[in-house]
Amino acid sequence: MTRRLGTAAGAIVLVTVVGACTSGPPPPPVDNQPYEQRVHAARAEKDAAFRTASDSPIPATARAAFAGLAYFAIDPAYRVPAVLTEDPSGRQVVISLPTSSTELRRMRKVGALGFTLSGAPYTLTAFVDADAPDMRRLFVPFGDLTNGADTYKGGRYLDLDRTPTGLYDLDFNRAYHPFCVYDQAYVCPVPPRENRLTAAIKAGERLGPFQLSSTREDLDARGRPASAKVGTARVAN
Repeated sequence: MTRRLGTAAGAIVLVTVVGACTSGPPPPPVDNQPYEQRVHAARAEKDAAFRTASDSPIPATARAAFAGLAYFAIDPAYRVPAVLTEDPSGRQVVISLPTSSTELRRMRKVGALGFTLSGAPYTLTAFVDADAPDMRRLFVPFGDLTNGADTYKGGRYLDLDRTPTGLYDLDFNRAYHPFCVYDQAYVCPVPPRENRLTAAIKAGERLGPFQLSSTREDLDARGRPASAKVGTARVAN
């Protein structure tokens, strides 16, 4: 079986390594661009990577005509503060998430992100891979009432950099689809029941012309598309 690990952000990421004679990593650069401009820039960067990168999930024959991903309009109301509550006992809880194939994905629960959206309280469980050496990057798979119509039936994802304060900038305008929306060879975790929101999150990525036909199909009992391929697989977050 060929397994290929996708990036945690569900897209090709450009990384710059900076060395410094300090006891810790350098502070992130200050970005003075307006919020909407930063989001648009991130989307343009991802579109460029999907169009040109050798490991793009867009089929190679379609990349030249790829005009970009489809998005909901940027809405600051979907950017909210969240508080991460962890188990005070420090007990580690590992669960197996169903995926878009027959595989299961072992994930460790980090805690529950509590937030308010349109005046209503919600929680989303944050995870890391069960075998991850650290918890610097949190994985938040979620479902909502747009799934199966405007967005992938199997849900969408958010990634969060771990903070020392437990306070997070939960920005659904940055919600993204898993790679299996574009290529069924990828194996993508399905959000657990506890992360199915009873609200329509009309922010972030939405379905567009470069989706698989199966992304609008009903999922089977294990949460995977009925037409999901079994065989060679590439693992993606």
